[in-house]
Amino acid sequence: MKTLKFISAESLVSNAVIARRNLPSITHNLYPLLFKASYLLEQGEIIHDLVENWPLEDLNLGKLLGSTLDHQEDICHWTCRVNLEACLTGLRDYVLNCSATYTKRLKVVNLTGIKDVEVQLCKCKKTLGRWERTKLLSQLCWDLLVEMQKQQFNPAISDITIDVLVNLFVTERSYDLVVQVLLMRCHSPLKIRCMAFRADSLALRKFFYIIKLTEPACLRKLEVVHNIRLQMEHLEVLLNNVNFPQLTSLTLPARTFNVDRFTSEDEVVFTRIGEKLSNMTHLTQLSLAFSILSGKIRKLLSPLKTPLKALDVANCSLNHVDMIYLANSLHSEHLEVLDLSGHNMAELYPSTFLKILGRASRTLRILVLEECNLSDTHVNMMTLGLMSCQQLEEFKFLGNPLSSRALKCLFSVFTDLPVLKYIEFPVPKDCYPLDITYPLEETSLSNFDHEKYEEIREELNLILLHANREDIIASTPLYGCYDPDIQETGNELGAVLVRSFKEVIDNLLTTLQNIH
Repeated sequence: MKTLKFISAESLVSNAVIARRNLPSITHNLYPLLFKASYLLEQGEIIHDLVENWPLEDLNLGKLLGSTLDHQEDICHWTCRVNLEACLTGLRDYVLNCSATYTKRLKVVNLTGIKDVEVQLCKCKKTLGRWERTKLLSQLCWDLLVEMQKQQFNPAISDITIDVLVNLFVTERSYDLVVQVLLMRCHSPLKIRCMAFRADSLALRKFFYIIKLTEPACLRKLEVVHNIRLQMEHLEVLLNNVNFPQLTSLTLPARTFNVDRFTSEDEVVFTRIGEKLSNMTHLTQLSLAFSILSGKIRKLLSPLKTPLKALDVANCSLNHVDMIYLANSLHSEHLEVLDLSGHNMAELYPSTFLKILGRASRTLRILVLEECNLSDTHVNMMTLGLMSCQQLEEFKFLGNPLSSRALKCLFSVFTDLPVLKYIEFPVPKDCYPLDITYPLEETSLSNFDHEKYEEIREELNLILLHANREDIIASTPLYGCYDPDIQETGNELGAVLVRSFKEVIDNLLTTLQNIH
């Protein structure tokens, strides 16, 4: 729904030449309106000029692109390269522009409201993801410092101070540039303030160095993923030397913990880490996927002073003791997101599983049960558990050996969940060869009867259609859901994995040679 005022704004910015010529005569309270209209029409030149002459004290992309009275559609997920590059270069030129239309009042630029998604609705279809946004912003800050040095002391530039709130994503390729900019932050008019930090494919020493430069006292979200070999002892060193008082979300890489190899000293370290996590009084989201935590989840989570709203313990080898703790802990009553993938919940812990869902039912929005060995015999139990979760918005259960008949029963249940919007369901077992075994090997994932699958998918969609639930999106992403960060840095990630594998082989050969 667009108001007449917004339609008029679109009409103006549709002609870039006229809009740019008349920009100096436009009242400052229309800038936000023109910004969103220009963003919709991908008028990069106008976006640049609007930002270069921004007359207000703050520029918040989340608010500018979100739902407004004049245009209700939220377009924060439009990570359009044309628009975002124009916005960031306009910010640089705002600092350098000594003949701006309005007095320079800009104090805060908030870039954290941008959402990276798989399908882009912009015309150019080219995105500027979080990694590239980090690199471009860092480069522009560096260019600005170089330009300031050329102009020597110019108070019109050096007196400007703008806090740029941003979610940074750093890998080996961008590390040096980002570090340089963070080190020179006190000299730059554009001061990067890191709200969320994601690190991948970095040596530990580099990660430890850059994390201190991000102003960790202000950090809200920390993601340490994939090719950062952060093990338990390293995590203890990090938490002993760096405080994260405002942290609300923490993601740790696979195998940070491996209780199968614990010594008595490791038990002490594990306990101390739990105590350190308890000092993060705002922590409500914790991802521990692919760590081995059998029998130890209580020791890690019970010290936390704030109930968790999101918990990812996928493939953590949790046992009955862990499940009982989760079912009875204070966390279960507050969980909004829960990932228990890789655990044989229905077969080994049926009553405990139902208790977890029952206690989380008032708050649970997203449930992930991938490769949990859910079969046709568990449909009644699943129905009982899901029906209590009336706030459920997303349910993902890929990789389970369910037949088309079982899926039809479950889809009938989904229609009764009032706010359910998204489902990821497995390829029915009867579409695969009879001798297929679960969990599926990657080579077997696509080895199914595609024509039969399409027929079944149509039948499942008909169930939703007949129940007037066309609002539910159901899909089968064979290789998992879209991850914009991996999509953006996949080549670098692959190169690091190959390099790591080569190092392992070289070390093995060296060891064998020494033996002989």
